[in-house]
Amino acid sequence: MSQAPQQINVGDLDLSSLAEVKRQLEEELTHLTNSLVQLKQAQSKFKACIENVAELKPQNQNKTILVPLTNSLYVPGKLCDTEHVLVDVGTGYFVQKTRPQARKYYTNRVEYIQKNVETLDETIAKKRENMQYLVQVMQSKIQAQAAQTQAPSKS
Repeated sequence: MSQAPQQINVGDLDLSSLAEVKRQLEEELTHLTNSLVQLKQAQSKFKACIENVAELKPQNQNKTILVPLTNSLYVPGKLCDTEHVLVDVGTGYFVQKTRPQARKYYTNRVEYIQKNVETLDETIAKKRENMQYLVQVMQSKIQAQAAQTQAPSKS
């Protein structure tokens, strides 16, 4: 039986509990920000693939090109078929597609990632607002404690 999470008023928490909540929020923000960076990098790679497919023209058939084996190792090869490409669909699987099919596939991936980027941006913005509110609460509690400790010493 799952229970709905209980909402707690942060104003009711003591400073050590607030510090712990702040630490957790900072960790979440770091994780979400890193995820956002990775999504944008993936989106850039898919956009580059769209450009590469667009550059593949029939007049380049039988021309010598450099074929990437790794990020830093290229070997010479001949471009035999300008109408079909191999598309990496993930986990080491490749599918042969026509240029228009490949362009559509990569465009769909870019759009899908863009929706996730927008959702993640909203989540990060909400977390930052929560963080700002939490810091304000902590500052007011610290000021209240300081006022309490100074009040008896004045009398």
